[in-house]
Amino acid sequence: MELVLSIAIGVVFGSGIWLILRPRTFQLIAGLMLMSYAVNLFIFAMGRLWVDKPPITLTPDVDPALFADPLPQGLVLTAIVIGFATTALYLVIMIGARGLTGSDHVDGEEPRE
Repeated sequence: MELVLSIAIGVVFGSGIWLILRPRTFQLIAGLMLMSYAVNLFIFAMGRLWVDKPPITLTPDVDPALFADPLPQGLVLTAIVIGFATTALYLVIMIGARGLTGSDHVDGEEPRE
């Protein structure tokens, strides 16, 4: 399970890096989103992956080692919200830059052939 998750995180992060190196702004934004998803998966996996474990309970007699760690879940949830807001900001900036320059190329100019 850990090997499959590690490979999946590596593939998603590598795909994000490949998209960041592309010349178009939309591909750059998609690459940033993929990289943030990979980091979120990594943080979530560091809290140990449990199946059928409750995150918390109110009974004081139970061993806390039997529960999933709620901290990575909270961190990932916060990162998703912040990532959504920054993606919306990137899209607005991209649309504005496209309107000003007339191109969606990263450096503002189309390559001459």
